[in-house]
Amino acid sequence: MENILDAVRITCKALDEHLAHDIKVIDIAHLTTISEYFVIADAKNENQMKALQDAVEESLAKAGIHPERIEGSRSETWILLDYGEFVVHIFSREDREFYNIERVWSDGKMLDTDMLIN
Repeated sequence: MENILDAVRITCKALDEHLAHDIKVIDIAHLTTISEYFVIADAKNENQMKALQDAVEESLAKAGIHPERIEGSRSETWILLDYGEFVVHIFSREDREFYNIERVWSDGKMLDTDMLIN
């Protein structure tokens, strides 16, 4: 992988192709050392959340990228895929509104997701 944005782009495309809702990418590199980017999306239901997780993992695995850690795989409301330099958050719509990561990390730089997908 040439750079981390290539992996983020693959992630966004996989989410988009599987009809994730409201995909957002936040550059948080200047705010923390835990990661460089958060990719955030939500799904209509638990089945779609799992399908989104599978799509992201499969797409990135083809590029030789594997998660360091996965949390919430059995959860009905939030799945976290930690790839080190970026973290993918897949929420139920209700939990996304409740946790509101975009507000919590509002000092981060919001990337143009359309530019990453197209």
